[in-house]
Amino acid sequence: MPESDNNAYEEWMQLALGQARTAGDHGDVPVGAVLLNQDGNVVSAAHNRRELDGDATAHAEMLAISLASRAHGNWRLDGHTLVVTLEPCAMCAMAAVWARVERVVFGATDFKAGAAWSLYNIPQDERLNHRVELVGGVLESECSALLTDFFADRRP
Repeated sequence: MPESDNNAYEEWMQLALGQARTAGDHGDVPVGAVLLNQDGNVVSAAHNRRELDGDATAHAEMLAISLASRAHGNWRLDGHTLVVTLEPCAMCAMAAVWARVERVVFGATDFKAGAAWSLYNIPQDERLNHRVELVGGVLESECSALLTDFFADRRP
């Protein structure tokens, strides 16, 4: 896993965790994301809305990227950092590449569907035209516990 400077990203991961809790409150898998601009200011925040919207693509990362692109007036998010509570899936990892995000910071590793380190490493694939820096394990235990508790309540 990529090394993390936990102190540098903990404040923003706390914001992402708040988003994740909101997702869990309405029955969605508790994943939250915030997108920071080059100056470290939050430009968007989102949480999973798949169940709420009935949309398979309504992942926290996709929504945060979309909101930030509209606010920025450009799909290119050069210099931006995506902070997310769970390692991105293939769709979200590729969206970060397409949007030219500079860095993805994640909390919990996803050994079943993670595409930003554990199963695949899409953001750093040398065959693609853009590579994304990865930082993992920021507030990992808090992020993992939120997911574990969510699924424990739903599965016998």
